[in-house]
Amino acid sequence: MPLHLQTPYVRSPAASRRLGKDVLLKLDALQPSGSFKLRGVGAVCEARRAAGARRFVSSSGGNAGIAVAYAGRELGVPVLVVVPESTSARARDLIRLEGAELIVQGASWAEANTLAQSVIGSHDAFVHPFDEPLLWQGHSTMVDEMAAAGPKPDAVVLAVGGGGLLCGVLEGMARNGWGDVPVVAVETQGADCYARSVAQGRPFELPAISSIATSLGAKRPCDAAMAWVTRHEIENIVVSDAAAVAASLRFLDEHRILVEPACGAALAALDAESPALAAASRIAVIVCGGVTATVESLQALSSRDRVPGGG
Repeated sequence: MPLHLQTPYVRSPAASRRLGKDVLLKLDALQPSGSFKLRGVGAVCEARRAAGARRFVSSSGGNAGIAVAYAGRELGVPVLVVVPESTSARARDLIRLEGAELIVQGASWAEANTLAQSVIGSHDAFVHPFDEPLLWQGHSTMVDEMAAAGPKPDAVVLAVGGGGLLCGVLEGMARNGWGDVPVVAVETQGADCYARSVAQGRPFELPAISSIATSLGAKRPCDAAMAWVTRHEIENIVVSDAAAVAASLRFLDEHRILVEPACGAALAALDAESPALAAASRIAVIVCGGVTATVESLQALSSRDRVPGGG
């Protein structure tokens, strides 16, 4: 049995009524680790253990590290996770709660990743948070579940950080005959390396991450995410931190599920200007989850000057 669960794929009455369209939610926030990351991370960890790995080493902004720590505990393999200083105290606590060793290094994921790479021993396996074909294969299983459970959507909406979720979903869509369904790739301002890369036609590296959605905090998208632009219709949307936070709070009210702003970005895109979504009568949204947020933290962000009125 895989480490991840099959998750519900359900219609959102509130969003469907608001938009006048069918809005379907793939609820990967309900994975045991709290995010979709467990699909790909679990696949990688199981393969690495079978190949003889005695320790898993990973770098993460939060959710991937929690998933690796969970997988290691379930598989009986020690785990070391390196996170940047931007990773919340809650995320750090959750990684430790799973029994993993934790190191905090650097201002961004890139610096944390450099340290993680430097400590890999001969019996260790590195688990990349987003740039790994086996990881994408694991993430692609969510589309298999969506295709088996319901009708084909007219558009798929998801959040993008480094591109791991995007690559996995596109792989699953290709496998299930959804190659003609556009993908709406959503980021927050200040973590929008993918939109900038697509606009410039080459990988673009952000000088720093200024968004509160630190789970989207890769400075540069993986090359595979860039390659998909030539093979599949992808529309890029960038939303404000304010919109992402407000969407997370509204989702909590409407569906009683707490997600972090990185996931809220995808939910916020439903109300953004989008040719792909305007043309769609049935929209699927990947509710990727994230356990680094709390109700209190979202409310605090909503009331801050940079997020006036939460919207």
